[in-house]
Amino acid sequence: MAAAADELALTHDDTDAESETHRGTDWWAEARGIVWLVLAVLGFHSLIAKPFYIPSESMLPGLLVGDRLVVTKYPYGYSFVTPTFHLLPFMKGRLFGRLPERGDVVIVTPPGKTIDYIKRVIALPGDRVAVRGGVVYLNGVAVPRRAMGTRDIPVDANSQCDREHYEGRRVQVRGRLVCRLPIFRETLPNGRSYDTVDLGQTRGDDFAEIRVPRDRVFLMGDNRDNSADSRFSVAENGLGGPVPWENIGGRAEFITFSLDGSASWNPLTWPASFRSGRAGTTLHPQRDMQ
Repeated sequence: MAAAADELALTHDDTDAESETHRGTDWWAEARGIVWLVLAVLGFHSLIAKPFYIPSESMLPGLLVGDRLVVTKYPYGYSFVTPTFHLLPFMKGRLFGRLPERGDVVIVTPPGKTIDYIKRVIALPGDRVAVRGGVVYLNGVAVPRRAMGTRDIPVDANSQCDREHYEGRRVQVRGRLVCRLPIFRETLPNGRSYDTVDLGQTRGDDFAEIRVPRDRVFLMGDNRDNSADSRFSVAENGLGGPVPWENIGGRAEFITFSLDGSASWNPLTWPASFRSGRAGTTLHPQRDMQ
């Protein structure tokens, strides 16, 4: 009887093993798992926060080409540009909407485009804004700015300090090339201050006064002479004046890491391409005591 029972158990085990073998991998379940994972990532990027890469020098000196940062999606509520992929047509209004604060660094989708810019909020609805001789005027009052001397930005593959935009600014210091930029610290009426670059007289240094319409904001880059922003038309790759608040996609929070562009496909080159001292840098402007 014991032998018969053992034989029956072995037969049962063999049948289970054979069944498992024939069953194989449930590819449909695997595919569903991957789809849910992708949807979860897209949902997080669209509704909570997403990484952002700095491709231009329009926000020098605070942001360099190659900086990676975190942008939160919820501070101003949600609009048609909130999803990671800008596939929706313009829709007026925001869900849980709130205007940004002057001085916030935001990502914005220019009207009629599907790419993102990163700029600073300068003026809000109802403000009168103008630029005269490189000085910003808000409601008829010059925004205070203080000369901070020059700042040396290391020249590398991502920050080349090309002659076309930075004539005479590329210098050698102790055997290393740097881009020597004149810095001016600007302080908005709410006490928030940040550094800007002013290279001298350019067309963007003069902008006739306008009143920012309802539900729109006026944005500028900190690199004032090399920024396509609200001072310039969409045809010039600018923002075409104050942008609808619906076009703001989120607020920049902090830098996660930064790359100088020297890395290749070889993993051994990756560690040396990291710029030191940039990880964790906040992008919220300092609030001076008033």
